[in-house]
Amino acid sequence: MANVESMIVEEKSQPAKQVDREKTCPLLLRVFCSTGRHHSVSEYMYGNVPSNELQIYTWQDATLHELTSLVRDVNPDTRKKGTYFDFSVVYPEYRSQSFRMREIGVTCSGQKGADDNKTLAQAKFCIGDFLDISITPPNRLPPMRRQRQY
Repeated sequence: MANVESMIVEEKSQPAKQVDREKTCPLLLRVFCSTGRHHSVSEYMYGNVPSNELQIYTWQDATLHELTSLVRDVNPDTRKKGTYFDFSVVYPEYRSQSFRMREIGVTCSGQKGADDNKTLAQAKFCIGDFLDISITPPNRLPPMRRQRQY
């Protein structure tokens, strides 16, 4: 028998680059929230977007926890402890002239989570992309973890 070695490769996250928010112009983040589900990618086609747009001026070093707080500030129904926020980036697929959606993380009101400190830059967010957030109230099951594609 041959000696077989297993190799465990640990993915190391890139350290977040600090943005001087006093000197750097913020970007316009177009956010679309929905209760219990993500919007369909087809809702972003042909220059259309879902009707419930939230516009946030922020920076590439904004964390998912920070974005969760901003959504909670404008939407009182999401302030309950145990509310899940499932973040996805919606971005154009230029080859097929369509849009794609990619999950970037989940946060939960009142609980610390592994994705809380993930920044937009670490999630490979590009200016012009949309943020789609599925909000799950505490009385429902939390979002199923899908396999991530980064």
